[in-house]
Amino acid sequence: QVQLVESGGALVQPGGSLRLACAASTNIFSFDAMGWYRQAPGKQRELVAAITSGGSTNYADSVKGRFTISRDNAKNTMYLQMNSLKPEDTAVYYCKADLSIFATVTNFWGRGTQVTVSS
Repeated sequence: QVQLVESGGALVQPGGSLRLACAASTNIFSFDAMGWYRQAPGKQRELVAAITSGGSTNYADSVKGRFTISRDNAKNTMYLQMNSLKPEDTAVYYCKADLSIFATVTNFWGRGTQVTVSS
């Protein structure tokens, strides 16, 4: 069973930075794609950023130019560098990994890490 563990969430002031990490219990090179999602109170979970095994990335419009997703296959870890944080970035951030086996895609989720942007 694949396990994903997020870390790095914290309380930060507007304009500040954080780096989230998602550590996997297996070789992340085997994942077709990985991504960061977030869910604010009373809102649906939304995609923040994603990265494929080939290194292609995509971002939500709301975070383009401020957030950067990356992965370190040697450390089996994915990162989300968040700069110029805004109060509206406050949410629980979740890590997700997609694994394809014989044309069946299985999604794995972490338990989340809280990011609070407030003065």
